[in-house]
Amino acid sequence: MLTSHERVLAACAFQRPDRIPRFDSFWEYPDTWRRRLGPPAALSDLAIWIPDETPFPTSARLLKEEGGWVYEVDGWGRTIRRREGAYFYETLAVAVPAGVDIDTVHFDPPDLDLRFTRAQSEAGEGDLAQARRQHCVFGKTGGPYLRSTFVRGEAQFLMDIAGDPGLARAIADRVADHLAGVGVETIRRCGLQETGIWIYDDMAFNTGPMFSPASFEKVFLPAYRRMVAAYKQAGAKYVILHSDGDIRPLLDMLIDAGIDGVNPLERRANMHPAELRRRYPRLILTGGMCNSDTLVNGPVARIEAEAREIIELGRDGGVIIGTHSISPEIPLAHFAAYHEVCQTYGNFAGGKA
Repeated sequence: MLTSHERVLAACAFQRPDRIPRFDSFWEYPDTWRRRLGPPAALSDLAIWIPDETPFPTSARLLKEEGGWVYEVDGWGRTIRRREGAYFYETLAVAVPAGVDIDTVHFDPPDLDLRFTRAQSEAGEGDLAQARRQHCVFGKTGGPYLRSTFVRGEAQFLMDIAGDPGLARAIADRVADHLAGVGVETIRRCGLQETGIWIYDDMAFNTGPMFSPASFEKVFLPAYRRMVAAYKQAGAKYVILHSDGDIRPLLDMLIDAGIDGVNPLERRANMHPAELRRRYPRLILTGGMCNSDTLVNGPVARIEAEAREIIELGRDGGVIIGTHSISPEIPLAHFAAYHEVCQTYGNFAGGKA
């Protein structure tokens, strides 16, 4: 029986693992789930280790609490307000509004110690040694599109891409170079050379990218080339891209930039694992289970069929099964059915075929 580390790396190398590797993250994990399924750490083979990648961590501060709202400046330089316990927040101001030259804005150094003393797994665990004992650990940074919207504002940055692509590229380049610096330091400090790093960069709707392939090539592709090259020069074996939505129009360019795999493969966005495998036989596929329809609505037979399709794709490696995330809308019975299929049919060393 392989460890999670060995299992994930076998799959990434397109070698048959002992069973299908898994990667799921949970918005919440009630006691009823724990009693039936055990601890959440036992349900995933992979953990993402997250440093503080923000450009201004030393400037983050609480402003005030008023009328049930919390007002603060975050590490992205945004003034935000939020409700206690809420998942989302409202952005009131950004670090680089219209009229501000990105070259005049000074980011905190990428190798700042506090970035790494604050690091934790995606599940909120803060012990890297413990994460390594249970999982195959990869690092994480954001990517040049989404993180540029954090410092510029989403609407303004999309207008920059359309109306002033030179300016948009200058912002994306500056952000990407900062993120690459943090990522390289993460690889070095955490010893992630055998695994690598994930770039999280949501840049698509369910119907396609938020900008044209021509805009991606002009504004973002140079930044992606530099980021991936920096990570691999630092020793990262694999660089995986996480993006929601339908990124198929960009995939050839991303692979040419050095991306080794993609996640989460949302079926509602036509990112079907079987179709992607036919087109890209050496692309690492992570995800594929539909968390917005199949796992929410069932029935169990449909859940089983979808999971078995992904498992069969991964029989000779190249696949890590999972979802985008597990939200409270997914019934325990439906997740348990998916879990049972992985347990029963995902055992390549001796399970059912």
